[in-house]
Amino acid sequence: MKTKDYIEKENRYGAHNYHPLPVVLERGEGVFVWDVEGKRYFDFLAAYSAVNQGHCHPKIVKALTDQAAKLALTSRAFYNNVLGEWEEFITKQFGYDKVLPMNSGAEADETALKLIRKWGYKVKRIPKNEARIVVCDGNFHGRTITIVSMSSDPESYSDYGPFTPGFVNIPYNDIEALEAELKHPNTAGFLVEPIQAEAGVYVPGDGYLRKAAELCKKYNVLFVADEVQTGLCRTGKMFACDHEDVRPDILVLGKAISGGMLPVSCVLADDEIMLTIKPGEHGSTYGGNPIAAKVSIAAIEVLIDEKLAENASRIGKIFRDEMRAFESPLIEEVRGKGLLNAIQIKTLEGKKAWDLCLLMKDNGILAKPTHEHTIRFTPPLIITEAQMREAIGLIQKSMTAFI
Repeated sequence: MKTKDYIEKENRYGAHNYHPLPVVLERGEGVFVWDVEGKRYFDFLAAYSAVNQGHCHPKIVKALTDQAAKLALTSRAFYNNVLGEWEEFITKQFGYDKVLPMNSGAEADETALKLIRKWGYKVKRIPKNEARIVVCDGNFHGRTITIVSMSSDPESYSDYGPFTPGFVNIPYNDIEALEAELKHPNTAGFLVEPIQAEAGVYVPGDGYLRKAAELCKKYNVLFVADEVQTGLCRTGKMFACDHEDVRPDILVLGKAISGGMLPVSCVLADDEIMLTIKPGEHGSTYGGNPIAAKVSIAAIEVLIDEKLAENASRIGKIFRDEMRAFESPLIEEVRGKGLLNAIQIKTLEGKKAWDLCLLMKDNGILAKPTHEHTIRFTPPLIITEAQMREAIGLIQKSMTAFI
């Protein structure tokens, strides 16, 4: 079978809820992936930051295969001998009393929403069914009905109503708008992405996160950070909130917490918040399974041992500096932090970011547009300076040929 055969099979038998680039991948190692014809590409998406540690990192693969040969799943109907080890590891590593394991980022965000409301009713004593959660325009927290209920993107919410009530949308990076809503006595939480990745890698102004957290404390509102994409060294710190020394009341993690091996996510919080949920009130069949626990420990150890936050900070600056210095009528703006970056593209003769991504694919770079005019560049954090400079050359070559 050739590339077109695999694509035709997916189109024939699979739902059409994605629009992939026309490349069929069969192998990955480090920062590279190979298609079914054997062509090598730089992976500059890294599964939306799930593969921060690089494809098929041997330590993470070993953790998965060793545990899979012993015990894969028990459900939480029973204890297993690995979950407590992981819970101790992750809470001590990240400085919280408790952790609640789930699978996908969306499930973790849903868990955070439940915790916000439980805490609002049990601790803050908000009247029943009147809790409010403040969110930001441009947010992307997942695809469930409740999560798209807070979206401002028509592609996410159109034709999915009726929607879950209880959300208040405000502009991103607007402290005055935030304070106005936090003053409301029924506001239980503020859910925010430290950098809005899916919206186009929008970085808030210096001090925004710190001021937001201070205001939440002032008005007795939970500050909740969705670090599913921005966390785990992607922005040059373990968490994007660390750039402003902010400790969220609830921290939401996913993606790179498993190094791309399997779906793992979690929510971290202290006892006052986490213990508002009692046995039988929330759960997941696969959440906290033994394979996930062992894989997650290995994945986090790789981030720390290989100093991937430091590498992301250094190599990300090279990318932004080189692309900002590159003279091209295509480039409208280069923005980002660490190795979470985006280039906003001007439309030329009707050609858009998608068309440039097709050309980059031909030249050995895989990246994907987010919205029509922005391309996100998020390679694995293990990328070396030499590899990054080679990739920059291919991106610039593509841009030159595109005009």
